[in-house]
Amino acid sequence: MTREWSGSEWLAAFGRPPAGSQDARHVPLTRAQKLAQDAAEAADVRAYQTHPDVVALRVERVRAQVDRLCWTGIMLGLAFTMTNVQWFAAAGAAPWSLPWLAAWVLDPTVSLILLAILRSEQITARYQVHTGPWVRVAKWFTLTATYVMNTWASYAAGALSGIVLHSVPPLVVFVAAEAITDLRDKLTEAVTVAFTEADRHVPQVDSGVHERTRRTTRRVKRSTGRKSFADYLGDARAAWSPGVVITPAWVREVTGCSRGLSPRLSAALAAEVTDKGGEVQR
Repeated sequence: MTREWSGSEWLAAFGRPPAGSQDARHVPLTRAQKLAQDAAEAADVRAYQTHPDVVALRVERVRAQVDRLCWTGIMLGLAFTMTNVQWFAAAGAAPWSLPWLAAWVLDPTVSLILLAILRSEQITARYQVHTGPWVRVAKWFTLTATYVMNTWASYAAGALSGIVLHSVPPLVVFVAAEAITDLRDKLTEAVTVAFTEADRHVPQVDSGVHERTRRTTRRVKRSTGRKSFADYLGDARAAWSPGVVITPAWVREVTGCSRGLSPRLSAALAAEVTDKGGEVQR
């Protein structure tokens, strides 16, 4: 009488079959079948690795790392200046007296305003929205105030080493505050460019094995619903007609793009119209 083995009994008696060497009926696979499985798996992996959203996500992660490093440096620099600003504001008051305690509030007041401005610029730079001149004036004023209060005693005493020592942290914060805004703006642009370039170079192969890659890529694109720069430009190109003035506002109206992207779209479409003498390719 033949005994029927359950799955767990089979594994306990004979062990797990080698992965990838047999099919569900425990029939050994040929070398060609193994290679076909490897090719199909590699095609699926590459389809996701080269997908525009995955490429853009890598750049997003770099931008997040840059943000964290810059914020850490700015916070440490402002913390270093706190004691000098307190000493400047206390003006020789007795320790633990009311003026001495109140002097500790001055540096956090200036620093919190500066951090609020930098945090706001982090959001506006992400969407490439330009702020007004008063934002930069407020940032420069808070940084200058921190520098003056931090180095006043050294300048008054004529101590060159003290001037250098207490000048470095405020100046580093000042430079970092200016650089981080430009870096965020360029990294945001890099995300858009990376997405567009990856979308343009998605593999389009007709091999039977790699046909799954193309179907997978299209399925992921449908699920994300994200439009590339070329898609928005195509919508604007289709909506344009002779006599229409190409402006960022008009581009936003006909394409639904963001305020930060509309200037680039309008400039690209206007360049096409100019180069082709008032006619664009539909």
